Amino acid sequence: MAEDPLEGDALWEEFHRVVNMTSQELSEWLRTDSAAEDAEELPERSGTPDGRSVLAVLQKRRTDLTGEDLRVMREVVREVGEQRRDDLEPVAGQEHWRHRLMRLGHDPLKPPR
Repeated sequence: MAEDPLEGDALWEEFHRVVNMTSQELSEWLRTDSAAEDAEELPERSGTPDGRSVLAVLQKRRTDLTGEDLRVMREVVREVGEQRRDDLEPVAGQEHWRHRLMRLGHDPLKPPR
């Protein structure tokens, strides 16, 4: 991964601050969210492409990140930041809003780490 190590460290920390669901919680949510009455996606295909990308990053070590992983991390930090206050205190909202954020690994009702 070719990047400024300090910038990468800051992004890693911010991503893990914003993504407050564990990889197991996110994986379970993506499977639940993708379940339909008539068919359920295969586990490795469940959830949105963005959700699967976040899950892949959560399952990696910092040293194994790719340029695409860094792009995903920046996008998730940006998207959650646009939808939430900076302090990320637990906030109730409309169900579809919460579910959209949960697809990115952020549960707005879960306390910050």
